[in-house]
Amino acid sequence: MADVPATVGRAARVEPRSGAAGVPQAAGAAERAGPRPMLPQRLVAGFCRLAGLALFAAGIGFWIRIVGFYDGPLWRFDLMPPWWKAAAATLAVLYPVAGVGLWMAVSWGVVLWVLVAGVEAVMHLGFPTLFGGGRLAVALNAAGLLGLVVLRLAMHRRRSTSLNG
Repeated sequence: MADVPATVGRAARVEPRSGAAGVPQAAGAAERAGPRPMLPQRLVAGFCRLAGLALFAAGIGFWIRIVGFYDGPLWRFDLMPPWWKAAAATLAVLYPVAGVGLWMAVSWGVVLWVLVAGVEAVMHLGFPTLFGGGRLAVALNAAGLLGLVVLRLAMHRRRSTSLNG
């Protein structure tokens, strides 16, 4: 009988379910397992949330333009030239989805942000006669991505020094 598990004949102990981070769902902040995130990790998360809000707002701006509430030369989708229709529809989908991904701090949010920045750069720098200057949008996307890279490098550097020493 040595091979029979100890739980035979009695109820097995049920452990609490864990959430996505391995933390019990019913646990409070004081009962949370694991150390607090380091400052660079919190900065990256905060930066991603701010960038996510900005990208989501830019996406709403494109939807306002598509629906027709925008008061400008390309103020309705049916009045836009074909190249602006393609760009507006693409960016109206990519911007808010990238914003949600950044808000959630998932890797695909950053990937979509790079895609959005690339589309904007091609539009405004590659075809300025069709899409106008738009250098501010390109510069803001580039500055934001550069800031994210700097924060991620700081986080990686801090993590490697804490593991080595």
